[in-house]
Amino acid sequence: MESQTRRLRVKQVFASTAGESVEVRGWVATKNAIGGLVFAVVRDGTGYIQVSAKSGVAPPESMDSIRSATKESAVSVKGVVREDKRAPGGREISVSEFTVLSRAETWPITKTAAKSGSYLYDVRHLSIRSRKVAATMKIRNEVVGATFDYFREKGFTLISAPSFVQAAVEGGSTLFGVEYFGKKVYLSQSAQFYEEAALAALEKVWIYQPAFRAEKSRTPKHLTEFWMIEAEQAFADQPDNMALQEGLLSFITRRVVENRPDELKILGRTIVEPPVPFESISYDEVRDFAEKQEMPFEWGEDVPTEVERLISLAHERPFFITDYPLSARSFYHMTYPDRPNVTKSADLIAPEGFGELATGGQRIASYDLLMERIKSQDLPAEAFGWYLDLRKYGMPDHAGFGMGVERVTRWLAGLKHIRGASLFPRTTTRVSP
Repeated sequence: MESQTRRLRVKQVFASTAGESVEVRGWVATKNAIGGLVFAVVRDGTGYIQVSAKSGVAPPESMDSIRSATKESAVSVKGVVREDKRAPGGREISVSEFTVLSRAETWPITKTAAKSGSYLYDVRHLSIRSRKVAATMKIRNEVVGATFDYFREKGFTLISAPSFVQAAVEGGSTLFGVEYFGKKVYLSQSAQFYEEAALAALEKVWIYQPAFRAEKSRTPKHLTEFWMIEAEQAFADQPDNMALQEGLLSFITRRVVENRPDELKILGRTIVEPPVPFESISYDEVRDFAEKQEMPFEWGEDVPTEVERLISLAHERPFFITDYPLSARSFYHMTYPDRPNVTKSADLIAPEGFGELATGGQRIASYDLLMERIKSQDLPAEAFGWYLDLRKYGMPDHAGFGMGVERVTRWLAGLKHIRGASLFPRTTTRVSP
């Protein structure tokens, strides 16, 4: 009696019993023929496995099918699992039936063409099939899944917020304007205001959704459309906020290390869970560092990108830069009573030159203080009407942060540019495919 053929994914084949009859469906990654033997490497969403077909053993029609299969053709392979130390992973499938389900045309990404990063993004709809892109996306998936678990464990409620807004959170110069039934509105830079509104109902909230920034920055850490992890919690101060961030990043890193070792290996990346608490250095200490590097900048300016990169290179673990000047932060940040020009805020910085992962701070909870701040910065109070209104009805001290999914993924995967952390990246020069 013939054994029943089980349909498995590639990863399951490596955990199955040698001699078992299996079926795998996937795509042809590579193929070679040696006399009467044809070897192909078949890929699915879980990994790669070698399959071999031998003349006189596999049926003639299956031999013809595997010989004619082109790179990236979708195929079905039936056969017996065999131990073979020469095969990648030490296993292969000895083919009893090979069927081309969808034949691919000649693959356009040659070794020469693949040397051009620009070309690979021009054909991103095809180049995402590479081992490294797939490994990166699986790490990104782990980042997102770990985040959901972390906030659930911490008692946070996931909410959603509008993408169409009427007022800026970070700054008007970085907004994308949109025509909205005869009105001018903008694509959201952040869900923070809506999270603050939700605090009195839910106390601790977070979001996972896209954000849009019209910054004309062409750096390795900037995208114009990206995904944000943002959280706000009531009855919290800035130290609580920093502890939440470092706990999240450590939790994410641990999950990636535990669950994605194969992907990290493909990317040539070695990383360890960073211990908490993270080191904190002040904005003033960063200025001292910049002076020593002969890259001085004026007090009140944001930390220049190159200074941030250099101080990041000087660290082996994530760390915070704290106490930014009010002039380098948004209007809603709390300041210290004895230092009215210094905010209770921090950036979470990745080491090794990767730079900023998150920005957070304590928010102004007082109506009078917030109104005073809006007036002092010549902002239109009417644009923030409902945001101000929140301070009239029981708004306690609260704090929050925003963390970029692509930035965290880029650091964990060790990518040179943030484009690689997005399946279809959007930059100042790219909106296709």
